[in-house]
Amino acid sequence: MADLAVVLLLFLRLFSNSKADGDFDVRRHLSTVTRYGAVKDIVDDLFIPSDIPNGCTPIHLNLVARHGTRSPTKKRMRELENLASHIKEIIKNAKERNLSLQKVPAWFHKWESPWKGKLKGGELDIKGEEEMYQLGISVRERFPDLFNEEYQPDVYPIKTTQVPRASASAVAFGMGLFSGKGSLGPGRQRAFAVTSESRASDTVLRFFDCCQTYKNVRKKQEPAFDKLKEPILTEITSSLLKRYEFNFTRQDISSLWFLCKQVALLEWMDDLQMFIVKGYGKSLNYRMGVPLLKDVVQSMDEAINAKEGNQVPGSYEKARLRFAHAETVVPFTCLLGLFLEGSDFERIQKEEPLDFPLKPPQKRKWRGSTVAPFAGNNMLVLYNCPANSSSKYFVHVLHNEHPIPMPGCGGTDFCPFQVFKDKIVQPHLKHDYDTLCNANLDQPQPKPETGKLSQLFRWLFGWGNDDTSCHRVEL
Repeated sequence: MADLAVVLLLFLRLFSNSKADGDFDVRRHLSTVTRYGAVKDIVDDLFIPSDIPNGCTPIHLNLVARHGTRSPTKKRMRELENLASHIKEIIKNAKERNLSLQKVPAWFHKWESPWKGKLKGGELDIKGEEEMYQLGISVRERFPDLFNEEYQPDVYPIKTTQVPRASASAVAFGMGLFSGKGSLGPGRQRAFAVTSESRASDTVLRFFDCCQTYKNVRKKQEPAFDKLKEPILTEITSSLLKRYEFNFTRQDISSLWFLCKQVALLEWMDDLQMFIVKGYGKSLNYRMGVPLLKDVVQSMDEAINAKEGNQVPGSYEKARLRFAHAETVVPFTCLLGLFLEGSDFERIQKEEPLDFPLKPPQKRKWRGSTVAPFAGNNMLVLYNCPANSSSKYFVHVLHNEHPIPMPGCGGTDFCPFQVFKDKIVQPHLKHDYDTLCNANLDQPQPKPETGKLSQLFRWLFGWGNDDTSCHRVEL
């Protein structure tokens, strides 16, 4: 992956609208393929985190985390090898036409895909292992009172999907969390259990894969979205053709985008697609995650019952740790109502459509690089505050290890547990998973609303005639 970082910086020079100068850091603008370390400490400077009152102690922790940095999929690796071959053809053709190559960086002549010759892809890489290992250490150090007991699988259950990069992330996290707690090897590691449900029935962590309604909708949406990307890729292709006189294709630009997503408009385009097919763009995207939300709340209810019942340590669960995918973390983030603008939370409660993420150069909260980078995570920590007169239990919400405001709880990160259940959780519970995902599957499916999408994109990409046109479209 170190080679990729060099390639990213080199490819910056290809784009005429590059922001390589100044404080622009390409590593923070790769949408959902951003590394955790590049963005984990990016927070809202205007938000002041809550001071946890004296006497409040954490009694339970819920973690929902994405797997760490992974290698490209086999499809992507083949695509990059094809790109390298086509670049060689472009250079050869330019020489045969006696075109000037002075503006072309020397590295361009010898570039090859960093994954050339690899037969498999998508697995957790070394950087991803380190991210998850360090996250485990960080969680233990931040909440020592929660992880001071002897390991038992019922006290610290670790759950993952049946995808290898997710289960490997769970193992790396567990090695960090329990390092020095056992007797295995120089690091005094200890064995721990990692469990998973079948892919075919995992409605808690792979609800998106078990929801047939969602799969039908997404299958119809994505081709239309891909078609609407073409003008952006065509514009950049044309720009490069004018600059270098090279015959770049749209596929070349798409592949270059995979390597170097620094262009603000293209980054926003990825973020917009994530909004539409995984996030707030359609309520089905996140409401199919209700089984996960129920699981989180159930674990906190059980922790409260254990506390009220004065159960002895080691007889009840203190942390529930889950490892999955962006398709899990993004909907869960939406269920909590995070990264919303203004009054959007109230609109979600009323099931009203939302405005789409603002187009650059305007600022926006919804960014794939911060919402769901590699190893991105949400932690919900349950606190017992016996001295508080109004509520004994509070939920502290952290995103990528930092406190984050919850619009559903008055914009605070430290919310009375009952308020959390009433204002944030309860409105979602009226949506039954089976009804959302499997109802009326024998009925003819509606055609995708390409007209609305086309209208939306004409406005967003500046193709409309009126800059004040409304872009509130319900998908």
